[in-house]
Amino acid sequence: MLTIMRALILSDIHANLEALEAVFTDAQFWGGFDAIGCLGDTVGYGPDPAACIERLREFELVAVAGNHDAAAVGSIDASDFNDYAKAAMHWTAGQLDDGHRDFLSSLPMVSVQEPFTLVHGSLRDPIVEYLLDRDSAMGTLALLETKYCLVGHSHISFVCNEIQGEPGFNEFPEIEPFLLGDDRLIINPGSVGQPRDRDPRSSYAIYDSSVSTIERYRVAYDIAKTQQKMKTEGLPLHLIDRLNHGL
Repeated sequence: MLTIMRALILSDIHANLEALEAVFTDAQFWGGFDAIGCLGDTVGYGPDPAACIERLREFELVAVAGNHDAAAVGSIDASDFNDYAKAAMHWTAGQLDDGHRDFLSSLPMVSVQEPFTLVHGSLRDPIVEYLLDRDSAMGTLALLETKYCLVGHSHISFVCNEIQGEPGFNEFPEIEPFLLGDDRLIINPGSVGQPRDRDPRSSYAIYDSSVSTIERYRVAYDIAKTQQKMKTEGLPLHLIDRLNHGL
């Protein structure tokens, strides 16, 4: 599906509807998109899990499961979550109807969409492992059967290329087409709903198959509106405050 069109690449929306809508609007400014590739954690932390699921499903969509998606429907044990994440997860589970639960439960851990493989965490451990260092990159490259891998989970963007069998992490620049060449790559577009690179703006990417490029963008959204919703729902203050700081 991702091979014949412009695909909007999203990760870690985390039930932040204001951020998601800002990304949709911004993506139209940069040329629009034909389909969405979602790298997991559509829900969790934020105040609009149902609305975010419904908005995604309005488009042609390929999505994989994240750890918060799986925890919200009881597919995994959330005992390893910190107290803030657990509180948000229990609240989230109560906001979902049967259709939302069916959608999240049906998401695969890994999706192959040539020339990409989509996964939330890593191919070695699809919804748990953070891919941020040589060891985790090597583990995924050893299992990767397509040329490129799209990951999320860490909320930090990067491009990791493989040169002579060794992975190297590089910055994923903004508003600068990155040419997808012969090197195998692992690409993280950053987080839509809860960035953790000290920049509170949403981060996302667009893949253009006609020129074989992927390009990353940042867009500001109405953080205060999201925070007010979270306060109204009684979500943890730590989760509310961190949105201001991109942490």
